Amino acid sequence: MPYPPMMVQPMREELTRLGFRELVTPEAVDSEIAASGEPMLLVVNSICGCAAGVARPGVALSLSHPAAPKRRATVFAGQDVEATARARSYFEGFPPSSPQIAILSGGRLIHLIQRQEIEGRTAQQIASVLEAAYEKIGTRVAS
Repeated sequence: MPYPPMMVQPMREELTRLGFRELVTPEAVDSEIAASGEPMLLVVNSICGCAAGVARPGVALSLSHPAAPKRRATVFAGQDVEATARARSYFEGFPPSSPQIAILSGGRLIHLIQRQEIEGRTAQQIASVLEAAYEKIGTRVAS
């Protein structure tokens, strides 16, 4: 049974305040991913402790990097069930986890951080991993 919406609203707002567009339907996921060929940061948000203590803060820290994607979207696992399933369908070859942090470009997965890569790390370590991915992707897009 999903958590009450008012309980998860503050967790949603941590990302929407940073410019993330909430995607709550499969159609919204497909539309956002297809909207442009430029890189997009997609966060599978979650109510878990590693999302609150590491993933969301790490994402927030990474956004000050000059190569951070300008397009940002999020789905909420356990709440927006169908939208989350659709988002994960773009992560072919990777099992679902909550949270997940993905970078997509042209509808293709370019980089993915799974829960097991988030647990036991600090927000700064996640930010550093994302910043390195932004730089690598920026170079690839510029080529």
